Amino acid sequence: MTESAQRVLVVVPTYDERENLPGALERLRTHVPQADVLVVDDGSPDGTGELAEKIAEAEAAETADGRSQRVHVLHRAGKLGLGTAYVAGFGWALERGYDVVVEMDADGSHRAEDLPALLAATDHADLVLGSRWVPGGSVVNWPTSRLLLSRGANTYTRIALGIPLHDATGGFRAYRATLLDDLTLQDVASQGYCFQVDMAWRAVRAGARVVEVPITFVERELGRSKMSRAIVVEALVNVTRWGIAERSRRLAGAFRRSRV
Repeated sequence: MTESAQRVLVVVPTYDERENLPGALERLRTHVPQADVLVVDDGSPDGTGELAEKIAEAEAAETADGRSQRVHVLHRAGKLGLGTAYVAGFGWALERGYDVVVEMDADGSHRAEDLPALLAATDHADLVLGSRWVPGGSVVNWPTSRLLLSRGANTYTRIALGIPLHDATGGFRAYRATLLDDLTLQDVASQGYCFQVDMAWRAVRAGARVVEVPITFVERELGRSKMSRAIVVEALVNVTRWGIAERSRRLAGAFRRSRV
């Protein structure tokens, strides 16, 4: 299926992103005009959800002028977490027959101009990761401590889980709907970095074709990062636990084969 023929939904989770959301949606309109957008708002106190509704209404009014993009809004009761926001968005997309579902932040760190390359790669992949740590990828305006944290987390993930991915923690990615259909999304309860690792690892274990496409990640200019110590600790603990379980499974399998 060609990129132009795909039904694409970009899922954008928000919590207090009123300053950033209009620009993010305008850039998507410019660079990926064929894509629909679902804003999943977790009851933002700053009115992000209400602003998204106004933008969606304006988009709907403009369709008579030939614009194909639609902005939809999914309101949630409160701050329920990034992972569950994406799972809710995935379910929304699958119910409506989209072919490709994209994860993208609202804060401008994921550049809309990089998205066409990710979508093109879905012609030969089930999951396309926008990667900061492959040749051609880069990060702009991060302090050294954040660079070391991300590189270290990805190196540890690659070794612990035995997956050949350089940026399993990144949140800019495109899934073919057929892969999401095959994964047990209701079992995914992790958040932040850990959610991204969890989904990538599930895809690898399911035998999916996973590729990485270089992107430029730009640190947000407005608002405050949602990264926290709790998110980092959750990722470290879960990746360690999953890695031990995976090695135990492989050792048990090797032991059983040796006795045959």
